[in-house]
Amino acid sequence: MSPVLVACLLVLLGAVLVLFRTLKGPTIFDRILGANMIGTKAVMVLCLLGFLQGRSGFLDIALLYALINFIGTIAILKFVEFRRLSS
Repeated sequence: MSPVLVACLLVLLGAVLVLFRTLKGPTIFDRILGANMIGTKAVMVLCLLGFLQGRSGFLDIALLYALINFIGTIAILKFVEFRRLSS
């Protein structure tokens, strides 16, 4: 078994563990952080699979997904704090 494949499986295992925090989190901020971590782990899996298969296009997709994950997290946190998205 390839070390990169083992790393992918460990990242996916971590995502399953984070899913528990996302669903059970005592506060809304724990849930948002858990969702952000799942998105980050998805980016890691995309990068590892791109490396494993030798396809650099996966890295571009992972970068785009990371940006969407970041902007979405900021928007959700702003909405939770101010109850509106406009400035």
